[in-house]
Amino acid sequence: MIRRLFYLAAGAAVGGYLVHRVERARRALTPGGIAHRVEGHVSEYRGALREFNEDLAGAVRDQEEELMRRYAPRDRGAIPAEGDGGR
Repeated sequence: MIRRLFYLAAGAAVGGYLVHRVERARRALTPGGIAHRVEGHVSEYRGALREFNEDLAGAVRDQEEELMRRYAPRDRGAIPAEGDGGR
């Protein structure tokens, strides 16, 4: 008798778990479930791309500053004006 109750309870637990998993899979395969998953991935990629762009912009800014320090003329007044013609 105890053995039968044990198997009944175990069967009910396994059955409940299987119903839960099947329902979850069914919801995931609906158009709304697929859209929700894709939306989550897109927002993750968007955040990663935003971070990458910020890092890249910072590196470009640093490189530009380094190049300006290295190659820009020290005396800005020595550069002839555009309309001056070099006179």
